[in-house]
Amino acid sequence: MCIGIPLQVLECAPGRALCGDDREARWIDTRLIEPPAPGDWLLVFLDAAREALDAERAAQIRDALCALQAVQAGDLAALDGLFADLDREPQLPPHLQAQLPPKEPNSP
Repeated sequence: MCIGIPLQVLECAPGRALCGDDREARWIDTRLIEPPAPGDWLLVFLDAAREALDAERAAQIRDALCALQAVQAGDLAALDGLFADLDREPQLPPHLQAQLPPKEPNSP
């Protein structure tokens, strides 16, 4: 399985960018996307950028990755606030929702 990691562009060169997070910086292949600029966020898989992200989406992905690490470590208390964007009950997409007939007025 491959997990995308959001990294911020620190420096640019033709076909690659030096990107980092709060732990490390490394050169990322950017030939699959439009040339980034310093400060941009990229979704990186196996040291290759696959998508440009806005800062909000990058933060959501980083929070989800932190939640995975917390669950693996057994630290469920650390989950508070990591899914702030989920302020509603999850809904199935329309094509997965069951097509049930309407209930009769006196049926249980």
